[in-house]
Amino acid sequence: MLSLRRYVPYVGIAVCTLLIVTFYRAPIIDHVPLGPSNIPLEASPAINSSNQLSDPDFHWARVPVRYPVEKLTRVPKVKEAERLPNVQFDFLSRPEPAGERFLRQDKLRAVKRTFARCWKSYREHAWGHDELTPISGGARDSFGGWAANAVDNLDNLYIMEMKEEFEEAVKVVEAIDLTKCALDQLNVFETTIRHLGGLLSAYDLSGDDRLLTKAKHFGHMLIVAFDTPNRMPITRWYWSKALNEPQVADDHVLVAEIGSLTMEFTRLSMLTRDPKWYDAVERIVGLLEKQQYRTYLPGMWPVTVNVRERDFTADSLFTLSAMSDSLYEYFPKMHALLGGVDLRYQKLYEGSMATAIEYNLFRPMTPDNADILISGQVRRQDRTSDASLDPQGQHLVCFAGGMFALGGKLFDNPAHVEIGKKITDGCIWAYKAMPLGIMPEVFRMAPCESRLECEWNETAWKDAVKAEHGDSDADIDSIIASDRLPPGFVSLADRRYILRPEAIESVFILYRITGERYLLDAAWDMFQAITSATETRLANAALRDVSFSKEQIKEGEEIQVDSMESFWMAETLKYFYLIFSEPDVISLDEWVFNTEAHPLKRVLAR
Repeated sequence: MLSLRRYVPYVGIAVCTLLIVTFYRAPIIDHVPLGPSNIPLEASPAINSSNQLSDPDFHWARVPVRYPVEKLTRVPKVKEAERLPNVQFDFLSRPEPAGERFLRQDKLRAVKRTFARCWKSYREHAWGHDELTPISGGARDSFGGWAANAVDNLDNLYIMEMKEEFEEAVKVVEAIDLTKCALDQLNVFETTIRHLGGLLSAYDLSGDDRLLTKAKHFGHMLIVAFDTPNRMPITRWYWSKALNEPQVADDHVLVAEIGSLTMEFTRLSMLTRDPKWYDAVERIVGLLEKQQYRTYLPGMWPVTVNVRERDFTADSLFTLSAMSDSLYEYFPKMHALLGGVDLRYQKLYEGSMATAIEYNLFRPMTPDNADILISGQVRRQDRTSDASLDPQGQHLVCFAGGMFALGGKLFDNPAHVEIGKKITDGCIWAYKAMPLGIMPEVFRMAPCESRLECEWNETAWKDAVKAEHGDSDADIDSIIASDRLPPGFVSLADRRYILRPEAIESVFILYRITGERYLLDAAWDMFQAITSATETRLANAALRDVSFSKEQIKEGEEIQVDSMESFWMAETLKYFYLIFSEPDVISLDEWVFNTEAHPLKRVLAR
């Protein structure tokens, strides 16, 4: 998953990751009082040309606070947790035939073999680095050089019972030198969901105190990004400047990056009983709630917000997809994580989804008249002008199927479960419609006039293709052929597949919620299509163009790219593994996933 989850993980995400004290040299400090604002700058450590702190005894927990908080807001009393509705389908009420169980378990083993193969190659060729390059066998440090793939997959190793590999990975995490960073700028969102989320999840699963200790180290560093006059965080953070000069929050911030820190910061406060992390994100939630109905599309927030002025209302683009996605995803998930004790999250979810249903969701015209939904983007220049729909689909927004289904169960709204099903079915349809069986990153389709009924009209489809190409004088059939447009698609704006998880994420969640077996078949078709096209001699690689046919690839068309982001193993393969697992493995009634697919323990009523 902002994925940022992730429109190519958030448009230009010059992401990196952190920088925190070395485990070996610095004493562990878990609770440090908020300090005064008059900080002597000479007390700050020097940074050398290799982005390394010169003080071996430096610890982020000791960094003085320039703009202290007078009174910290604490996590709501979880002892008062509500008895939330069950999320998972009652699989015990429908015994699985022996033959189906054998086939499911065989598929489970196939997924694990793929994961183990990728892990072995990472271990041999990129150990301690962030990512393996799956074609050349090299390494890439896109997230600061702190073993992002190892941290991201701690929970997978535990879930898949790869005990020796888990212990080896924990030791690598312990040994990460967090007094230096491979990059100048830290992406606070990516660091939070991958590193902090991965460590918290692995701790929740294993109870290994080494992981919680490391999570606290990350937390101490990340909280410094909030040390601004209005206590709003700097999301693209030059960490070295924070040690030597005052900080000011930015005036142009992606709403997903600031709004998707709640689960991880809250869980860290819950586990440590230190409220400072929860307090930091609570302030953001308060602004979201206060300004929810002041935007140009009331109920939703625009893609970019002015954090410096604490104005979340002024932009004109509204979407559930890239740059906004996990903001909305976290509303029902926070409700589950806290056991329903904070009703604001229900209000935020229901209000935003009512608007999204009205304006963003559309039924596309398809050759088979499929009853599916796609989530597009909406422009509205002010509160009096008309809202304009851009019927753009994204692989990234496939997460919304699972979000609607989860929200529907938690808030007892069957209509949302049905919407989630239609969005998920739309992503399944897009996979099947492409020649390789893999949907592209970004595409456009022609919206139906009605969601209730929509008949295929080839002439209308071709007219939409022509309009998309600027009413070109070229023969429309030639355009369709040269652009390799399957029937129903008006354009393929981004033809890549970068090993994304969002489609299988929603297929998995919807299966656990409804128990409908066609979802298992869809998952297996997706797994086979993806692995067939992406497998390299070492692991699996991203694809530059999924519109080519298998025959064209056999004739020499090269489509693989030397890239394998950590979410391939951490998310995509995790969801493939879990959908074929026993239903009680990471039950949705006990766990809730962050946007990087790291399961965190839910608060349950006693």
